[in-house]
Amino acid sequence: MSPKRLSKKRLTLINPVNNVRSGFAVNPSSRFPPLGLGILASLTPDDWEVELLDENFAPFSYRDADLVGITAFTSAANRAYEIASIYRDQGVPVVMGGIHASMCSDEALRFADAVVVGEAESVWRQVLADAQSGRLRGLYHGQWLDPDRVAPPRRDIYSDEYVFASVQTSRGCPLDCEFCSVTAYNGRRYRRRPVADVLDELETLNNEMVFFVDDNIIGNGASCRKQALELFQGMVARGMNKTWFCQASISVADDAEVLDWAARAGCRMIFIGIEAEDIGALTEVNKRLNLKKGASAYQETFDRIHASGISVLGAFIFGMDSDTPEALFRRAEFMVNSDVDAMQLTTMTPLPGTRLFQRLEEEERLLYTNFPNDWAHYDLTKLVHRPKSMPPDELWDIIRQCTERVYDLRTLKTKAKRTLETTGSMEATEFAYRTNINYRNIGLALGTLV
Repeated sequence: MSPKRLSKKRLTLINPVNNVRSGFAVNPSSRFPPLGLGILASLTPDDWEVELLDENFAPFSYRDADLVGITAFTSAANRAYEIASIYRDQGVPVVMGGIHASMCSDEALRFADAVVVGEAESVWRQVLADAQSGRLRGLYHGQWLDPDRVAPPRRDIYSDEYVFASVQTSRGCPLDCEFCSVTAYNGRRYRRRPVADVLDELETLNNEMVFFVDDNIIGNGASCRKQALELFQGMVARGMNKTWFCQASISVADDAEVLDWAARAGCRMIFIGIEAEDIGALTEVNKRLNLKKGASAYQETFDRIHASGISVLGAFIFGMDSDTPEALFRRAEFMVNSDVDAMQLTTMTPLPGTRLFQRLEEEERLLYTNFPNDWAHYDLTKLVHRPKSMPPDELWDIIRQCTERVYDLRTLKTKAKRTLETTGSMEATEFAYRTNINYRNIGLALGTLV
């Protein structure tokens, strides 16, 4: 090893995984590279040697380090704290950040020498400088950056086993749904990266498949629409051979031109937060755009997306306060019989930082409150609150029955046949069918299917 290499400080970045419950990580294609850690790696000066320990593919094993950076979703917070404690016991300073640490900064500070609240890019250089001088100062508050300052990640630190590359074109969301913490973390204003920057980043990718991680890739309003169109047209003009899926609001179907260019650019599936087919349930969670459109507009939305050769991944929530047994069985039947191609069934989960969590905590309706130990239950696949309309055991039994109904193999094969008929695309059909099988596997792993 050269003297120059020996002189470098060693930064170890860690992506922990919930080792109690597998949840959505049960499927390899449902695991995505930790973008935040990749971005921090790209912003780290060359006099640091950077390594990523990613539990998506291998359990944590100790590596020598001068500084450790850890991010975690809520369901993996305990694992993050466990790993942080190992390093701190060895005298190695630990910095934590990401969505959970930002929402629960006082808790995270019990296990780390410093916590970055919010987007870390604006303070990362200062964190590194303070770590080098031995003066980490507890809390650092990141600012919402202008979009042209959002750096691409350093991808050489990621495992080659990831099926999809993750790319972000924007941050923030103005919709402010009750169960979502995006607004608290990234703000209520869309901040879109320059299209040329995104296209340049896409050209560096070795992966053929891409997941655009934006909460809503088309955004809201004429300027966002223009940038989305420029992105898709730019992908075609540069001859990018990518297949991809993304997340968008129901209004994605309002613009045939945008859908057409998305399909030409390689889009094969769009994730849409439908949540429910019932007006009362949509009102409860403040799903304003869906309410404005009206539940009756769903079929028209699906038809327009299919006409472009793109499949629909519809997300549905079970366990809202307005949900009765009859309403839940109706929701399952809607999922099965509608033209949604792939179906995500999740249990209503109050995550820290959301208005939903605050409300249920104040009403003393959380079933698991021994924090931080109980965070492992908050993975979107387990009932963690006491519902209003029925006892928890009854709700859980109904969710199990609905899961069995929705992910019955005959249902999934019928869905695939219908997707091929409506989209005319074998790729879109394969995307949707494999996604359904992935969600079925999640149910099997949780013991919810017979």
